[in-house]
Amino acid sequence: MQAETTQPLIYRFHYLHASDIALVGGKNANLGEMISQLSQSGIRVPEGFATSAQLYRDFLHQNELDVPIASILSAMDKGVLSLAEAAKEIRTLIQNSHFTPAQETLILDAYHELSERIGVPLASVAVRSSATAEDLPGASFAGQQESYLNIRGDADLLEACKQCFASLYTDRAIVYRQEQGFEHQQVALSIGIQQMIESECSGVMFSLDTESGFPDVVIINGSWGLGETIVKGSVTPDRFMVYKPLLERGKTPIIEKQLGNKLEKMLFNSADGEAPTITLPTTEAERNQLVINDEEILQLSQWAMTIERHYGCAMDMEWAKDSHSHKLYLVQARPETVESRKNSAVLVNYQLEKTSNPILLEGASVGSSIAVGQTYTIMSPDDIAEFPEGAILVTERTDPDWVPLMRKAAGIITDSGGPTSHAAIVSRELKVPAIVGTEHATQTLTSGQTVTLSCAKGTTGQVYDGVVNYTTQEIDLTSLPETKTHIMINAAMPDGIFHWWQLPNAGVGLTRIEFIISSQIGLHPMALLYPEKVTDTDVAQAIQQRCSGVATLPDFFVDNLARGVGKIAASQYPKPVIVRMSDFKSNEYRGLLGGQFFELNEENPMLGLRGASRYYHPRYQEAFQLECKAILKAREEMGFDNIIVMIPFCRTVNEADKVLEVMAAAGLKRGDNGLEVYVMCEIPSNVILADRFAERFDGFSIGSNDLTQLVLGIDRDSAELKPMFDARDDAVKSLIEQVIQVAHSKRRKVGICGQAPSDHPEFAEFLVTCGIDSISLNPDSFAKGCEVVAKVEHVLAQQTNQKANQQAKPKN
Repeated sequence: MQAETTQPLIYRFHYLHASDIALVGGKNANLGEMISQLSQSGIRVPEGFATSAQLYRDFLHQNELDVPIASILSAMDKGVLSLAEAAKEIRTLIQNSHFTPAQETLILDAYHELSERIGVPLASVAVRSSATAEDLPGASFAGQQESYLNIRGDADLLEACKQCFASLYTDRAIVYRQEQGFEHQQVALSIGIQQMIESECSGVMFSLDTESGFPDVVIINGSWGLGETIVKGSVTPDRFMVYKPLLERGKTPIIEKQLGNKLEKMLFNSADGEAPTITLPTTEAERNQLVINDEEILQLSQWAMTIERHYGCAMDMEWAKDSHSHKLYLVQARPETVESRKNSAVLVNYQLEKTSNPILLEGASVGSSIAVGQTYTIMSPDDIAEFPEGAILVTERTDPDWVPLMRKAAGIITDSGGPTSHAAIVSRELKVPAIVGTEHATQTLTSGQTVTLSCAKGTTGQVYDGVVNYTTQEIDLTSLPETKTHIMINAAMPDGIFHWWQLPNAGVGLTRIEFIISSQIGLHPMALLYPEKVTDTDVAQAIQQRCSGVATLPDFFVDNLARGVGKIAASQYPKPVIVRMSDFKSNEYRGLLGGQFFELNEENPMLGLRGASRYYHPRYQEAFQLECKAILKAREEMGFDNIIVMIPFCRTVNEADKVLEVMAAAGLKRGDNGLEVYVMCEIPSNVILADRFAERFDGFSIGSNDLTQLVLGIDRDSAELKPMFDARDDAVKSLIEQVIQVAHSKRRKVGICGQAPSDHPEFAEFLVTCGIDSISLNPDSFAKGCEVVAKVEHVLAQQTNQKANQQAKPKN
């Protein structure tokens, strides 16, 4: 290798740093930074070297290309040549040019030395483009230039290097530089030649949530084989999420594991004279197996945190697992420049109105907005001229050649791909809502069909038939008033919870376990404990299929419930998250897969076997213990000690004792490791015997709907009696006031969850006057609730001051 001079043309990665973008481009500078600065932290990066930007300039000059390229670009600017024509002419000029013997010697000597260090003659390498304008603030589009994988041998390496040079003038790269304000001939290109990892599996990793910008998680996507299948969106990858602050404390806070379809894999092609890679369908076993285990998920997450700390910003990384050594490697890292740069002081909330419009498709949502328009199916980026401005693009998948077309779209829907596919990454950058991985969009939707594309409900997006109305709410977080009363939020399901991470709330006042069970598990827990009692063959097979990959069927329930609860707890940590144990009625439990074999047919499920009565009942006690084990795992193994357990519909003090005993037997004992247990106050007996319930529980949460129902004797679902059903009735308010007084006398907290305080200011005034400790609202009502409570507190403070002033006046 050439000895380093003032301007070397070849750099080993080992000698490069992040500050060397002008020398070797952003991609190569960051590879050098990781090898030179972070290898001592245990992070493995494949070895390699980079050609300098100066070598590219020399190549153009020695082949006398500067003037012809300038002339072609001028003709394009004048409209004499189209973008495609100009780009093709420039690429042809570069591809038909030659390295000088000295340049060839420099590149090949470095390649042979790399092969010698690896210990493989003529080693297989990845040849990647690294532009000097890449990965700069405000210029973050990755993939503008090409990469070539599994390149082996001198001739193929030199040809791949020329192809990299030529890729500086693809259509998409030219358009991108124009939009970013870069002069074309001021941008140079470095080539990274890096040891090729023959990947057993590989993927993409971010040190923040790419949809919400939540900074405390690592997101990992993975699929079998080389990572190109994820980037180009031909597979829906596995997805994992880890909570960083508790990982630093030695916990195992994996809060999401999602199995992707992984329909194909790209592998090395060992056949001589053939393409360097081949793409094959995956086996059924591969599709049903996660690509990495818990230990590997945590190791990658640790690396992500180390790299983020080193760079001082959120990072976008690529990883691979070697199929021979089974070791993990990081193969790229760059600053994340979309979510991390958003204005965190303003929260935009899109809300669909209630609709009966059918859902046509679902997939992974990108962004959190909504688009309404006519679909237009395009199967090739060559058909960009046919695509109407503002239509919703429907296609199988996208690659960098699609970017000019994607800029014209109001929304994007793809058959394949995941949250880190090309379609997702570019949509995020363009701020265009997208739903990827729908599997059947191109078959289901026809061009000209009006649809509503909604990414407003969390990580799963929906495509509705026709027009669905929606509202947009902008919340200026800096303008929200402070309140003495704690304003909390209700969390329905883990999906979408990070959308609200910026709210200055006091925690989660209510999250219902049954929502997680129905949305993420879908199975009756007793069917997992006693599968032999499921006598319907189709149901039994469906249960087994859904639980594939776990050691035992009950593990599926415990692990998924723990991750769901943990994800909600992570969004608030260390603020309290009150988790209500399951309160399905028997008819609702029957709706779970396998439920018909274990549930009673009750005439009045609302007043039947529900809530606390199930937890010690022979029909459900073992299933409740699975719930307890899930909470125990979330609190102790994962580390979310901010979880508070709440017991619903606890009818008697004796029942409370039985429930606490069952919980303790499952390892969830009140007081251990700071565990607090609350009780719902939704039955008159909870108020009448509040002093005795306070001896057994650490707090109360008023369930105004059930309390109103049982105080007034009105079916909460009765349409005819709906005008009478009102939590503001004096009888209901009397009991609420009573329980607050008794609880406070016993030094117990009291909260309320529901919309009434934000919908009815006078009810909020009543609660605040009674001294309620917290009010928990749906997140989209949080801003309104803060304003209402702040006004009430201000009025009460004025009244208190007036009374104090009157009492202080001297009497005549």
